[in-house]
Amino acid sequence: VNLGVAFGAGLYEARMMVPQWFEPHATGLKVNSKAFLQTDPGMKFWAFVTTGPLTLLTLANLGAALYCQNPRHDWWLASAIVTLVERIGTFGFFIPTAIKLMRAEALPAVQASNMAVRWVRLNHLRSAFNLIGWLLAMKAL
Repeated sequence: VNLGVAFGAGLYEARMMVPQWFEPHATGLKVNSKAFLQTDPGMKFWAFVTTGPLTLLTLANLGAALYCQNPRHDWWLASAIVTLVERIGTFGFFIPTAIKLMRAEALPAVQASNMAVRWVRLNHLRSAFNLIGWLLAMKAL
């Protein structure tokens, strides 16, 4: 269930919020750090949905799936692994980069633009991981 919420919220964010944070510009994307800071999705939403809960659920499910002896073992383990990869990417790239982008005015414009373009593109991949992990979990159920 948590993966489904994370996937849906990620789609909403990509469609509704990202265009407010990153405006098209001749050299890529211009970061609107003021809009990013005002919404602060990391602290106002994601911390309560994925940062803590999904990470703990992923680790618990990975442990449980490793010792599961029923026919759904492979689906469950695959879901946990895919979600773990997404969690590693989130903590290793997305969160630190979002924090930097919230302070984009301190960065050279080209660097901030390149960082924003990379964040937006990889965010589509992160959504795909969430979807795949969720579908695998649904199959395991």
